[in-house]
Amino acid sequence: MADYRVIEVTRGLAGAYAGKLLVDAGATVARATLPDHGDPVFRSTGIGVHTDEEDSALFRYLHAGKQRLRPATGNVPIPAAWTRGADIVIEDLGPSEVCTAQLRESHPKLVVVSISPFGHTGPWAKRPANEFILQALSGSTGGRGVPEGIPMQCGAQLGAWAAGGYAAVAAMSVARRVRRGGAGDHVDVSMLEAMLLTQNPFGYVAAQLTIEPEESPARLVETPSVEPTKNGFVGFCTVTAQQFQDFLVMIERPDLLDDAELASASGRRRRRKEFSTAVHTWTTAHTTEEILELADALRIPAVPLTTADRLVNLPHFRERGVFVPNPHGFLQPRVPYKLGDTPSPPVRRTPAPEEAGSTPAWPERNDASVRSARSGPDRGLPLQGLRVVDLTAFWAGPSATHLLALLGAEVVKVESTRRPDPMRFTTARRDVARWWEYGPVFYGANAGKQGITLDLTHDQGRRLLSELVKRSDIVIENFTPRVLDHLGIGADRLRTWNPHAVIVRMPAFGLDGPWRDRPGFAQTMEQVGGLASVTGDPDLPPMLPRASDPIAGIHAVIATLCALEQRDRTDDGCLVEVPMIETVLNVGAQAIVEYSAYGIAAERRANRSPHAAPQGVYACQGDENWIALSVENDDQWRALHALIGGPELPSAEDRHRGHDDLDARLGGWFARQALAAAVECLLAAGIPAAAVHSPATAASHPHLAARGFLEHIEHPLAGHLDLPGAPFRFAARRTAPWLSGPPPTLGQDNNAVLGGLLGLSPQELEELRALGIVGNDLS
Repeated sequence: MADYRVIEVTRGLAGAYAGKLLVDAGATVARATLPDHGDPVFRSTGIGVHTDEEDSALFRYLHAGKQRLRPATGNVPIPAAWTRGADIVIEDLGPSEVCTAQLRESHPKLVVVSISPFGHTGPWAKRPANEFILQALSGSTGGRGVPEGIPMQCGAQLGAWAAGGYAAVAAMSVARRVRRGGAGDHVDVSMLEAMLLTQNPFGYVAAQLTIEPEESPARLVETPSVEPTKNGFVGFCTVTAQQFQDFLVMIERPDLLDDAELASASGRRRRRKEFSTAVHTWTTAHTTEEILELADALRIPAVPLTTADRLVNLPHFRERGVFVPNPHGFLQPRVPYKLGDTPSPPVRRTPAPEEAGSTPAWPERNDASVRSARSGPDRGLPLQGLRVVDLTAFWAGPSATHLLALLGAEVVKVESTRRPDPMRFTTARRDVARWWEYGPVFYGANAGKQGITLDLTHDQGRRLLSELVKRSDIVIENFTPRVLDHLGIGADRLRTWNPHAVIVRMPAFGLDGPWRDRPGFAQTMEQVGGLASVTGDPDLPPMLPRASDPIAGIHAVIATLCALEQRDRTDDGCLVEVPMIETVLNVGAQAIVEYSAYGIAAERRANRSPHAAPQGVYACQGDENWIALSVENDDQWRALHALIGGPELPSAEDRHRGHDDLDARLGGWFARQALAAAVECLLAAGIPAAAVHSPATAASHPHLAARGFLEHIEHPLAGHLDLPGAPFRFAARRTAPWLSGPPPTLGQDNNAVLGGLLGLSPQELEELRALGIVGNDLS
C-alpha cells in the first residue's frame, strides 16, 4: 500500500492499531490527537506503571513509522488541509464530533473509517462504554470463569485490537474499490459487534439451534486446559475425540476411555472437579518439560504456559526472528505475515512531540504503477469479482474466508465426505438426521459461501481442484504445513496451477522452525502467546480469552489484501504466510513491549484495571444477575459516591489502593438492587455500566437490532435463523445485507460449481459420486 495516504485522528487503542496495520502494509500514515483529549491510555501502562516520558512503550509500538501532526486549531478536528490528497481517514472521536458527510462531500473519493463503542447509529450510539463494559455486553465476560465464581473479563483488551483489525480491513478493501474506479465511503465500525464476532463463539447462534439450553451458569473453564505441573503450568487442547483419547492414555487413565460423558466437553464441565482431580494427580507428578515431550510424541497440542518475560526466549521464536528491535530500545513482535520472499521492513522510530508538523508530508504518488485489470463496482461490495478457494477448517481460516465473502468475494468451500470441516461436529443437535449440519460456529463462520466436496487423496479430486484453482484469484488453507504436501498439493503445485493466484497459508506456528509441524488451535496460541497468562483471577490457574481464531482470520485478510494490491501492480500472485501465533503476539504486544521496556511482567488482575477504579462485576438481586461497572475518571467517581455513600476517595490512586474496601461496599449496595434498575441508575449518572450477558443472550440488544447486526436467513434444514453479518456498516449500503445466503450443507453446490463452473456433465458427476470423490453425506 505504498501509494496510499492515511490521516489518523484517534485517542484509543483500536484506532491506533488500525493505523499501525496500514503502516505495516506500506501506507503513509499521519496522525494527530485532540488538544483536550491527548492519549491518556498511552501515558500509563498495562502493568500500572506511569512513565516519566510522554510516550509509553505501547505508544511507540503502535505509532512507529507514523508522521506526527500538531493538534488542529479551532473547532474542526480534521481540517481540509489534512485530507487534501488523502485516501483514508481513521477517527474515533464519536458520532457528534466529526461531520463525516461534510468530509466526504469535499472529497468524494475519501474513505472515512469511524470507530466507536456501539457505532454511529442506533439507540446506544452515545452511551458511555469502554472495553470492560463492552465485554460484559458481548457475552465474553459472562462465558468465562468457574461456575461457582464470578464472571471474568478477557485480559489484554482484545476487543479493541480486534476492532482495529476490522477497521483496517474495511479501509483497505474500500480504498481498493476507489482505486479501481469506485466511490469513497463512510465505514461505521462498532467495537461491540467486533467483540460479538471474536470473543463470543456464536453462543447466540447455538441458542437458536438448541431445544433445551443448559441450566447451569454459562461461564466455564475448559478441561483439560491450563493445568498445574511439578514446576509450573502446561496448556493442553483436545479438540478432537482422538486427541482426548490420547490425552487419557497419557495421564495413565485408560479406564476412562469408555466413559461417554467425559468424552464430551459438556460432560467434563458437569464433572469438572472429579476430572480435574484425575488430571492434576498426574500433571503435578511431572515437570512441564516431561509432559511436553510425551504430548508431542502423541500429537496432543500442548505448550508451556508462557508469560511475557519468557516469550522472547522460546527457541521457536528466536529461530524464526519473531521479535525485532524497536528504535526506542525494546523488543516487539514483527509484522505477522510475509508476502513471498519480501522481508519485513525494519521498525521505524516514533517522532517526538516537538517533531510534529502542521500538515502531512505526503510522498510523491506513483499513480502510473496502479494497474486496474478489471473495473470495480462503484458503490457495491468492494471484493466483487474475486473468487476464493477455501480449503480451511475449524474457526481461524473459515473466519478469514467468511470476511472475504462478506466483502463480496465468491467463496467456494472445499470439504470431503470423509473429512468435512470438524466444526460441523461441534453440533447443537444430536437428535436429528444429518446432525452435523447444526454446528453454531460453522454457521457463524461459513454463511454466504458455496460448498463442494472433493476427495483430495484421489487423483480425480486433485484434478478438479486444479481446475477450480485455475479459475480463482485466492486460495486459503490453515492446516499444518505437511498436510497439503502429503496430498501433493503444496504451495508450489498450487502456484503451478495458477501463477496469478494469491496462495494464503495459515499454519499455527509458521512454515519453518522447530514447531513447524505441531498442531495448534486458538487455545494453544493463547496459552503459549501470553494471552492466557493475563486473563483470570490471580488465585486461580490462567484462563483462555477465546478470541484468537477470528483475530488470526482478520490478519489473514489484511495480508490477502496486501497481496492483491501487489498483484494489481505486477500481475503475479505470491505465497502469503500468516502464522496464527504471530497474529496473537501482535495483539498481545502490550505485555511483551512493556516487559522489554520496563522489566515488569504483566499479571492477571481478575476484573480490575490499571486505568479504572473501581471496576468489577457484582451480583444484583436474584440468581445469576451480574452487573459490570467501570469508573474511569473523577466525575464518574463523584457520581457513584453520591449513590453508594461511604468514605470519599478523592483520587484515582486512593481508589486503586482501597479497591478491596470499595468492592465490599459495592457488593453490599448492588445486592439490594434489581439488575435492570441498577444499570439505568448508573447510566443516568454518566457511569459506564452494563448487565453481564451470557453468550446465548448477548446479541438480543435492541441496539443491535436497530443496526441490523443479525440478518435473517433460511437454512434448508435448521429453518429460520438470525446470523451475524459484519461489524461495520458502509454508508453507501447502510441497510443492505452482508450475507448472500446460509452456510452450505455438505456438498450442496457440487452441481453448480463442478457442473456449472467446471463444466462436468451430469453423467460425470454421477460417476464421481459412485467413486466417493464427491457426495453430500458422511462416509
